[in-house]
Amino acid sequence: MEKKPRSGFTTGTCAAAAAKAAAFLLCSGKRMDQVHIMTPGGRETVLKIQNTEKKRDFVRCAVIKDSGDDPDVTNRTLICAAVQRIPLFRVGQQADRWYGSEAYPGVYVTGGEGIGIVTKQGLSCPVGKHAINPVPRTMILEEVFRMKEEWGETEPLLVTVEIPAGKELAEKTFNPRLGIEGGLSVLGTTGIVEPMSEDALVATIRLDIHMKLPAAAGI
Repeated sequence: MEKKPRSGFTTGTCAAAAAKAAAFLLCSGKRMDQVHIMTPGGRETVLKIQNTEKKRDFVRCAVIKDSGDDPDVTNRTLICAAVQRIPLFRVGQQADRWYGSEAYPGVYVTGGEGIGIVTKQGLSCPVGKHAINPVPRTMILEEVFRMKEEWGETEPLLVTVEIPAGKELAEKTFNPRLGIEGGLSVLGTTGIVEPMSEDALVATIRLDIHMKLPAAAGI
């Protein structure tokens, strides 16, 4: 019998797990060795937390991404999230550079090392912001907001997603052609990576063509 290909976790799921663990430690003073995450696809996952770093108003945690049997360049890559308390004046000064949501007040998300910046129209992230797609950033906002509320945290919290190897790995992806510069995208819709299918490959090619249409129209 042919063995069924093994699924894995998206970059977004890994980032949300790291952010949840970091927020939990920052707000409660307690560590998590592993994190339970409910993916948007309805699957509960458990991810192991790595490399916890704590300072007074700052915690960084990481997850090693497991992409299953998918030929993903980010497989076994360290996905990090730092959560820090920030003063209100910083929210006013820089909120336009961050992601936030009225549904999760007092929590903001941005990218750091290894996360690409969007430079072209047509993607699911605004030009000038880090390439953290809508589903994963909502996952991150929700998990951190839940920790903030549960432990009575009153200060605004900023989550910075980082992929230390992201800049180098991005050169092996479509990102430079799509207009995402300097790093990888934080992706995911269901939260689970299924081994690369023909449909997924076609969707990637279609996005590449879609991005080239405005330029072609100007020729």
